[in-house]
Parts: sequence; C-alpha cells; structure tokens
Amino acid sequence: MNDVEFLLKLVHRGFLLEEAGKAIFAELKRGGDLDRLLEHQAGLSPEKIAELRRTDGGERPEIPGFEILGKAGTGGTADVWRARERKGGRVIALKVLKPEAAHHAPTLKAFVSEARLLEKLRHPGLVEGYGVARYGRMYFAKLEFVEGHTLLELLEDGHIFDETAALRVVLGAAEVLSYLAQQGVVHRDVKPGNIMLAGGGRLKLIDLGFAAAPQAATEGETTVGTVRYLSPEQARGDVADMRSDIYSLGVTLFHLVVGKLPFDSSDDREVLRMQVMESLRSPELQGRGISNHLQYFIEKMMAKDLEARYQSWEELTGDVRAQIEGREALDFERRARERHRRP
Repeated sequence: MNDVEFLLKLVHRGFLLEEAGKAIFAELKRGGDLDRLLEHQAGLSPEKIAELRRTDGGERPEIPGFEILGKAGTGGTADVWRARERKGGRVIALKVLKPEAAHHAPTLKAFVSEARLLEKLRHPGLVEGYGVARYGRMYFAKLEFVEGHTLLELLEDGHIFDETAALRVVLGAAEVLSYLAQQGVVHRDVKPGNIMLAGGGRLKLIDLGFAAAPQAATEGETTVGTVRYLSPEQARGDVADMRSDIYSLGVTLFHLVVGKLPFDSSDDREVLRMQVMESLRSPELQGRGISNHLQYFIEKMMAKDLEARYQSWEELTGDVRAQIEGREALDFERRARERHRRP
C-alpha cells in the first residue's frame, strides 16, 4: 500500500479528520514524509503509526491472544476474521465492529446484545457465541467459525434450488427459528444472507443482529430488518412475532426456487408499499413446473392476513416434513419400478 492509499484509508476509517487528511496530502505532494507528517500534524505517536501500517490502516485487527488468519467476510457494520486462539489453538471467527459503527450508540448496543444472546443460546443450527470483548477502541465478538456459503452467495452465483433442496432449507431454518421462539426470541431479519450452508449440508443461522422479544418497532425503527423480506406488519411498524419470521422465510423460499424476489424495486418505500398493499402474484411459480404443494406453502407463509398465515413453527414444519417424506417415497418407488423394468 503506497502512502496516498494509506492516508486515504486513515481518513476513511476515522483515524484522521477529512480536513487534516487534506492538509497532510498537500504536504505529501510537496515531498513531505508521511510518517513525520502524521506525527507532527495529526499527533499520532510513532508506535501508533507503526501499528496502523502493520494493520493496513487499522483494517486488520491485532488482538492479544489471537492470530489473525484472514478475512472471512464483511458487512455494513462489522468485519469477520478467521482467527486462531494462541492458547489451545482453536480456530474461531472474530466479528469486529467497524470504528464508525462503534461510535453509533444504537449500533454498538445491538452488537453487544447480539453477542450476549448468542452466548446463551445453543442449537446445532445456530452459530455458537463465545462472548464479546473490547481491546482499546475495538469491540469484537467471538463466534464459532463456519466454513460454507450463505444462500444469498449461492443465489448471486446463479444457483436456483430445486423443490426438495429448497424445502430442506426451509425445514432446517424453521427448526432453528422454532427454538428461538421457545426462548422468547423473534429473529426479525430472516433472509438468504443470514442462512449458511456449511460442510456436509449442515444449515446454520448466522446473524441475530435484530433479534428481540416480540415487539413493535420503536420510534425511527419502522423498518427493522431487511426491507425486501419484511412482513407487512413489520413494514407498518406493528408488533413482530414468530409469524413475521414465517413470512420472511416464505419470501426466502420464493427467492430460492424462482431466483428473484416477489416484491422488488429500487425504491425501498415502494417495496414497503408492495409488502403491505399488493397481493402475491406468482406467474413465475406457475410457469416453472413448480408443484401445487410448494405454491401452497409460499402463499400460506406469505399471507398478508396474520390469521391466514401459518400460526406456529410446528404447523409449518409438520407440513414441510410430510411433503419431503412424500416426495422421497414417490422417488424411491419410481427408481424401484425402473430397476424392475430393466432386462
């Protein structure tokens, strides 16, 4: 990384104010030494400058007790790093809050709350949490490291799920969400980007950033969650309960089998209007040879009327499990007939 790139990164990550960065850049163009300018004009110590250079402008964390092995992912508020614990050698994920996010009190509070919630919960389909800590100005959560791809990554690579595969995803996710509901928790942000397929076909729910007890959105929080997967009641700012998560999982199921979203627009406000006002039109479902059973699941999961929607995770998982078992039985009988017909 050259000096100009390094200076820009320091400004971007909040180590320098923009005006200070401009003044130092002007001196740098006249042949000034960047480290000396950072020391005398920005007040950074030589030790801090050396640390920032080692860590790519503070982007790559240095945390005592951990060896950073590489970046595993990034999001709007945090980066995820694969790391090895120096004591014991266990490989885990470190979710490190970005500096600009750490300065925003509601974001910091949500980050700490998510980490503490994950530490209390244990389910095979839920990423494990090992606590939250602070080192200097850096906040980080310690998590189980999961090797795999999110459903969103697979969709963006052009993968369309067949019915059985999509129903297995829904069944696995519903079982985890049912466990959360038993703990009094509504996820509030069910979407393909928060569901990971790990090795051996295991499914993991990886983000509880918006999880909470059933509640209405607080003031200024009318769109908690991801707009394109929100239930109508979330879009209105009404109380979100397990049926809201069922709706969002229905949108996810639609996305998996069709490859696009049922309600989409470049304008988030228009998407919210569609979620509340427009009924589900499914020519894509009818034109893709998708079974009546799958259409029924999507329409019932995405019913605008709360009372017409599935009322519990047990009701949904019972129907989906029966459909998967029925499809497998029919497939087994078909293969048996084919073997019998062979000379």
